Amino acid sequence: MRVLGVDPGLTRCGVGVVEGVAGRPLTMRGVGVVRTPADAELGLRLVAVEQGIERWLDEYRPEFVAVERVFSQHNVRTVMGTAQASAVAMLCAARRGIPVALHTPSEVKAAVTGSGRADKAQVGAMVTRLLRLDAPPKPADAADALALAICHIWRAPAQNRLQQAVAQNRLQQAAALHAAQAAPQAAPHHASKGRTA
Repeated sequence: MRVLGVDPGLTRCGVGVVEGVAGRPLTMRGVGVVRTPADAELGLRLVAVEQGIERWLDEYRPEFVAVERVFSQHNVRTVMGTAQASAVAMLCAARRGIPVALHTPSEVKAAVTGSGRADKAQVGAMVTRLLRLDAPPKPADAADALALAICHIWRAPAQNRLQQAVAQNRLQQAAALHAAQAAPQAAPHHASKGRTA
């Protein structure tokens, strides 16, 4: 499984590609940051983020894109920029038919470090260890993007089983509903025959 992790941001959008399967050593394929100038017009910054992510999708051709789920912070302006960059990443993936998964920061921290309250230094250290790197990726946005990809690879098997179970349950409910709807229609038909006989 090859996953592009995206740590969304307007000034620095972290990107990282990890390949592997749960339970086996993982391999980093690439890591970096898509940058935009803080003084540029918003629309142009979003275009720059889109172009950057498109280049990563072209080069690495991931099977999944994992994006950090935006959560409410005190700084509304920061949240807005993060949400806009996140939407651009999801749009780029959706346009290519690549499945997108959203993971909260605490989910990512818990998956990578074992604690949902780990700080950036702990996340960077664990990413370095898990991917057998010489040093933590810089800046922290890049390490966070790799952590998102790792989180998705490790969580995907459980999520897939859950989705399959939900899909199977829906299928059974639809079949039961169809059978229930078909039964009453048959009864009046026979009754009307009985009256005319």
